[in-house]
Amino acid sequence: MTICVDFWRYLVYTRVCEKRVRCKGVSTLVKRRYVRVRSLKEEMRIDQAIIDRAGRILISRNTVLDAYHIMSLIKMGIPGVYVREGEEDEETDAGTGDIVIAPSVQKEIERRTVKDRAKVNLSESVKARVAEGIQYLYNDTVSESFTSTTRSITDDLMKAISDNDAIAVDISALKISDEYTFKHSVDVATMSMIVGRKHGLSRQEVYELGISGLLHDVGKSKIPNEILNKAAKLTDDEFKMMKQHSLFGYQILKEKDDLSNPIKLGVLQHHEKMNAKGYPMGVSSEKINLFARIISVADIYDALVTERPYKKPFSPRDAVEMIMSLTEELDIDVMRSFLESVILYPVGTDVELSTGERARVVENNSKYVLRPKVIGLKSGKTYDLSEIGNASIVIL
Repeated sequence: MTICVDFWRYLVYTRVCEKRVRCKGVSTLVKRRYVRVRSLKEEMRIDQAIIDRAGRILISRNTVLDAYHIMSLIKMGIPGVYVREGEEDEETDAGTGDIVIAPSVQKEIERRTVKDRAKVNLSESVKARVAEGIQYLYNDTVSESFTSTTRSITDDLMKAISDNDAIAVDISALKISDEYTFKHSVDVATMSMIVGRKHGLSRQEVYELGISGLLHDVGKSKIPNEILNKAAKLTDDEFKMMKQHSLFGYQILKEKDDLSNPIKLGVLQHHEKMNAKGYPMGVSSEKINLFARIISVADIYDALVTERPYKKPFSPRDAVEMIMSLTEELDIDVMRSFLESVILYPVGTDVELSTGERARVVENNSKYVLRPKVIGLKSGKTYDLSEIGNASIVIL
């Protein structure tokens, strides 16, 4: 598999993270380092959570690793993880108090600010209509109006994208309802459509991709609620049942002649992996439909950042880093389109740098979603974090 040099450079940027923590007037250094699993040692502290395909946490972030943990990571085929070096006090004052910005710094911020790319925006009335429609679909999969309702929801999403000529999505702002299945379905559909547009799909293909994204989890309507909403770890049999939801979804849709084959394959294959280690059939990359490849990335991201009874949400940054690490499982070209379609730090956001300085985002770079251009709120200094010279500076 060939990956452009710039993309590898992009991946490398996330390998090391240093942050200074001020605690009772003392500055300590916490270093985050990527280590190959076979190089891990006991007593190392992992700085990420390890989750399975159902979103369950197998090893919690901040766990001190022992021999069993390391052997488990090897057996799971995980190539490497982030570990933490140094100590961090939970009561640390991260210096998030208000900062008085000098007029000269404010002027520089205004001069250098470049508006974000047009983002998809759903009005409250559209959100309410979409939430009601998606609940109807999942509660009555045999309704005569199933397809027309699906198309009506997709029309709303397509209009929201077209009205703003949206080419990006603020991935921290999507929220349709508090009910996970419905929120997740619409979030995945919206992200998939934006990514599909970036990927070069035609308007009709983007529309059909939206339908497939909306329905990608419709098979969960056939999973018993005691399994679907279980807060504890699933048994092997329960997990086996859960893994059938994509097949159940395909079975619901296969007789609906007014839905295209790519829509149905997107639902069936969204948990398949490029290395043939996915489910329900374990097919290899050449047999995985493009809709499924796109939905897979959006599905994983949204599952990571959403709180569930059995797990805490990952931060958008950590979720993006985890997506970037799945180069064997996800389509690299689709991953690139996803990364170039999302806005992680909207312009105007205040962030903390690993130098200890607070800064304001003034311009995003679609090629390097984790590394925007920022201006220090006290120093007024501009940092283009995508430049090699600033590679050691990261947003915490």
